[in-house]
Amino acid sequence: MHFSVGALIEKDGKYLLIDRMNPPFGFAGIGGHVDEGEEDTIKALKREVKEESGLTATKCTLVCEEEIPGNFCKRGINTHYWYLYKCETTGEVVQNTKETKSIGWYSPAEMKKLELEPVWDYWFKKLEII
Repeated sequence: MHFSVGALIEKDGKYLLIDRMNPPFGFAGIGGHVDEGEEDTIKALKREVKEESGLTATKCTLVCEEEIPGNFCKRGINTHYWYLYKCETTGEVVQNTKETKSIGWYSPAEMKKLELEPVWDYWFKKLEII
């Protein structure tokens, strides 16, 4: 099993999403694996937010954590234990062109029309965002 972190970053009723360049494909919130040697999930989360968006996560509040079977990743693992945080951020959004096709702010109505990465579709529906 792998451990993953995700960031719900909301501003003015819109959520920051990336269009993933690597599998699993689709629009997703900022997130990724907790790397070996990282002491805690908050450090992993802040690293992922900085890498994928250029933003600095300042306040991170745990919203959900659970094991999600069928959550495939490019490393060949099919189950992840997720830590999902609501994050406040500072800075300006900068696209990481090595990991994302695009990055932008989307309303829940717009999100319903996107092809979301399956785990993020799950989170947004579970939290009744879409």
